[in-house]
Amino acid sequence: MKIVLCTTLALLAFAGNSILCRLALGEGAIDAASFTIIRLLSGIIVLAIILLMTPTHKGSTSKGSWKASIMLFLYAITFSYAYISLETGVGALILFGSVQITMIVVGLFLGNKLHYSEWFGLIVAFSGFVYLVLPDLTTPSLMGFILMCIAGVAWGFYTFAGKASINPMSDTAYNFFRTLPLVLILTAVTFQYASLSHKGILLAVLSGSIASGVGYAIWYVALGGLSTVQAAVLQLLVPVIAAAGGVLFASEAFTLRLAMSSVMVLGGIMAMILGRYYSKEYEKT
Repeated sequence: MKIVLCTTLALLAFAGNSILCRLALGEGAIDAASFTIIRLLSGIIVLAIILLMTPTHKGSTSKGSWKASIMLFLYAITFSYAYISLETGVGALILFGSVQITMIVVGLFLGNKLHYSEWFGLIVAFSGFVYLVLPDLTTPSLMGFILMCIAGVAWGFYTFAGKASINPMSDTAYNFFRTLPLVLILTAVTFQYASLSHKGILLAVLSGSIASGVGYAIWYVALGGLSTVQAAVLQLLVPVIAAAGGVLFASEAFTLRLAMSSVMVLGGIMAMILGRYYSKEYEKT
């Protein structure tokens, strides 16, 4: 029940980040750099408070890594800039589609061979990505697509780091802490271009403190009880949740193109994941 609850809350947090970011950036309530800065700083503050209030974390040797922190920052900054030009459901679809493809490609580099069903799924998933942005391809949507793909790759590596987490809350907190130098550099470079509003700041704080800080710690807890296949399949629910949130909270339309591309991308990735799972089960027998 603990894993089920943590997984459910984490998936809602992932979708919440897409909704909050789109509400802030899509309506021009804040600029992308400021959203990222406030989001990460809010996460740092909340996680620091949680660690201070939790004696069991004192003296823990589980303190994240610089690699995970860099991936976290790269994900956060590209995620924000991508949502300037992408709608909620589209962005989440590209993000988590890229996450799954990243995890599978990394597996290839580690020596895992693809079953024919996985190759089929990979082709279908990439076709879905192409269909999503064509034939109405424009510079903003292309740039948003590229940035969100980068965010997905970064999140994929961050998820891999979480599989080895011994103390999820401590690891998440220190991963956030280590982004501080990069946050300060980003602040210095973009300070003169900052565009803030009370609504934008509030949305960034909610994204950083709850949906990111607490949400990512919960995800690291969930990963401890999930297999790689389970973690991959479950994250495929996020684009659907995010798209529904975009319709409800951001007055976005759930278009036929998004529906078709969702079926292609998520169906292709599902074929890849299940293809690997059942091919391994067949080899065992």
